[in-house]
Amino acid sequence: MNIAKMLMASAVIACVAAPGAAFADTSSKKIALSNNYAGNSWRQAMLTSWQKVTGEAVKTGVVAAADPFTTAENQATEQAAQIQNMILQGYDAIVIDAASPTALNGAIKEACDAKIVVVSFDGIVTEPCAWRIAVDFKGMGASQIEYLAKKMPKGGNVLEIRGLAGVSVDDEISAGIHEAAAKYPQFKIVGSVHGDWAQDVAQRAVAGILPSLPDIAAVVTQGGDGYGAAQALAAAKRPMPTIVMGNRQDELAWWKKEKDASGYETMSVSIAPGVSTLAFWVAQQILDGQEVKKDLVVPFLRIDQDNLETNLATTQAGGVANVEYTLDDAKKVIAAAK
Repeated sequence: MNIAKMLMASAVIACVAAPGAAFADTSSKKIALSNNYAGNSWRQAMLTSWQKVTGEAVKTGVVAAADPFTTAENQATEQAAQIQNMILQGYDAIVIDAASPTALNGAIKEACDAKIVVVSFDGIVTEPCAWRIAVDFKGMGASQIEYLAKKMPKGGNVLEIRGLAGVSVDDEISAGIHEAAAKYPQFKIVGSVHGDWAQDVAQRAVAGILPSLPDIAAVVTQGGDGYGAAQALAAAKRPMPTIVMGNRQDELAWWKKEKDASGYETMSVSIAPGVSTLAFWVAQQILDGQEVKKDLVVPFLRIDQDNLETNLATTQAGGVANVEYTLDDAKKVIAAAK
């Protein structure tokens, strides 16, 4: 073997052996992010994580492009049109946080028919040709009631703050809350409002329903609404119930302040915004020819009384407690599903 061939062989071996190295055949591929909503801190953190991780992937030549797009309104019809535009623009893969589990299926099928890889996350879709990265959202909802059952075995009245109406995540978390509440009849859900996963919306919604409610022992949430609920309850001069938080920095900071002042106890749970980066790497691996199961599951991120300070210290102001995924992380998730 001559020196040129030896060098070429060594380069190939190094590329294959390097931890987390991508195969070269995705270097010309273009991946798009279709996002239906950006009106809360979780979605902003999700987009920031996407841009951070995919920007480096483009810079190092893993893929040619990883462009994010967000619709102006949270409407499935608008997102379907956005996906159709992505098909026309020649993207090789579309990563999607969907406005609806079913309403986008027609556009997604068009993408699949055009040989485009579609990976949904957070707001997942039901079209069989798409991949899905899901958290056990029902389990996430149930975990809140299970925590409350241990904390206050005698039970009490519960206010539920839901997320965005019509989105599968909202339905799944709420279903988990209600199924768990049925197992612990000492808890009675006496009111339910939509907070859109945004503290300002949640504050207005809670303020609007409070006058019609009895005393509240606990508030169950979906993320982004705990601090808003606390503000509304304080303004109404109501006793502060146990409010389950959703990993937002403003929620964690309020919890820390109350913990230091009075020993306030609660827990916090949400899906990490960086799941968008896992979806990117899964799409890249599918484009790379890897065999990937259609349904992948990642754990939700929980914060408890004893690790509040640690998580708060690593969560930026205005942000969300987060985990960003690497290619190696994606490979582990893919392998675990086989």
